[in-house]
Amino acid sequence: MLLSIIFLLSSCSAFDIHPYDVKVSGEKESNLRQMADIESLFEKEETLRVAFISDTHLWLADAKDQVADLNSRGDIDFVVHCGDLTDTATNEEFEWSRDILNELNYPYVALIGNHDFLGTGDQTYETMYGPLDFSFIAGRVKFLCLNTNATEYDYMAAVPNFDFMEDEFHKDTDKFDRTVVIMHAAPYSDQFNNNVCKAFRRYLDFAPGLMCCIYGHDHNDTVSDIYGDGLMFYAIDCAQHRNYRIMTITPDGYEIEQIRF
Repeated sequence: MLLSIIFLLSSCSAFDIHPYDVKVSGEKESNLRQMADIESLFEKEETLRVAFISDTHLWLADAKDQVADLNSRGDIDFVVHCGDLTDTATNEEFEWSRDILNELNYPYVALIGNHDFLGTGDQTYETMYGPLDFSFIAGRVKFLCLNTNATEYDYMAAVPNFDFMEDEFHKDTDKFDRTVVIMHAAPYSDQFNNNVCKAFRRYLDFAPGLMCCIYGHDHNDTVSDIYGDGLMFYAIDCAQHRNYRIMTITPDGYEIEQIRF
């Protein structure tokens, strides 16, 4: 009996790392460094070209092809991943996705998606990427990145965080004139707190020079006027469907193009 216990305790399987143990290798809070790089590189640029990708899940071969296609272009300033980096939010999945994104020849930031909350995924995301809500400024445009995955909190948390939004609309206003709002789940989707959809739209009115909203989650490439008032919402498709969007921002406005690879 004693020998059996010793054998069990000494076996490798008895000490396997749990997939949700929040122990991740590599750089921590990488969004913070990437945002600093973006702000430094593009502070004075009048024209920006930003690539938006989303919903990698476990379509890793497609994600690798997507990164290769982006790198082959050479005309991108930085990349934004709109969330669902993983499928079940295990440490391995976060690391697989991160390792693919690290092959980009451009700075990139990543939002959190609803799949990234499973288990202790939100903690892993915060360890690997940083705060769930964040912003950065490039070319006098503030890119406001919001966690909108309300159902993952059973609607018990301030998601979207109106206090954060309000602070960001008044913070560093000497450095930006326009705003792009980015989120994973759009208003009226299954993940958004649809009890506050109208309040969310009202808060967006205070964003200086609001240009448009960009989101992932739906695995499609629709363009819609969700509120029927002229504010456009651009969906970013999943990696499996092998397309992404590039937003070109100039002093006169912006253009959105869809790229298939």
